[in-house]
Amino acid sequence: MPKLSTPGHSRPAPTKIQKFSIAGVATLGAAALAFSLVPGSADAGTETQSLEAAPVALKQNVDAQQAVHAGVIKQHNTADKNAKAAKAKAEADAAAKKKADEEAAAKKKAEDERKAKEAASRAAARKPVYANNLDGWIRQSLDIMKAKGIPGSYEGLHRNIIRESAGDPNAKNGWDINAINGTPSVGLLQVIQPTFDAYHVEGTSTNIYDPVANITAAANYAADRYGSMDNVNSAY
Repeated sequence: MPKLSTPGHSRPAPTKIQKFSIAGVATLGAAALAFSLVPGSADAGTETQSLEAAPVALKQNVDAQQAVHAGVIKQHNTADKNAKAAKAKAEADAAAKKKADEEAAAKKKAEDERKAKEAASRAAARKPVYANNLDGWIRQSLDIMKAKGIPGSYEGLHRNIIRESAGDPNAKNGWDINAINGTPSVGLLQVIQPTFDAYHVEGTSTNIYDPVANITAAANYAADRYGSMDNVNSAY
């Protein structure tokens, strides 16, 4: 009678062929596991390249940042240099303009002074020179009288001067009624002080003994009283 095996407590022993099969599968599994743990040549190369490329990329990034920073500094320095150059040029232009203005002003002043001197020289050349004598005094008085619109001639003035003072500008009458009243007649045309003051011609001396002032004031008085010194032929 055959022996019965108890279920769950024993299994049939693997056969030889089964043992070989299990060993082969195990070997193949280990090989597969080992193969999967060792990177393939393509993957290893990619990983190696990635590891080698990382520091290169980092260095390139740093270099790029440094280049940007250097560019900013260069731009700032260039702008600062340009600003300083523009300021220096503006200052130089202002200084040149100031110098040019000063030179132009000095030149104009010199030119104005030259023209003034020339004008004065021409005026002096045109201005008559009067002799310091009776003829010169009469001629100067006549020019003033003409400018002021006072009538009279050389002959009329000369004639009355000779009669009144004989041509002495310091002549003084100390005996007539005017002298008695305290206002003696003096000068070339024997004028009293009140009359001289009243008929004094602007631009002449205020000294009654001055020849030109005396003649011109007397002629002004005669023009007012008689129409002209030419109409006077005696004491007036």
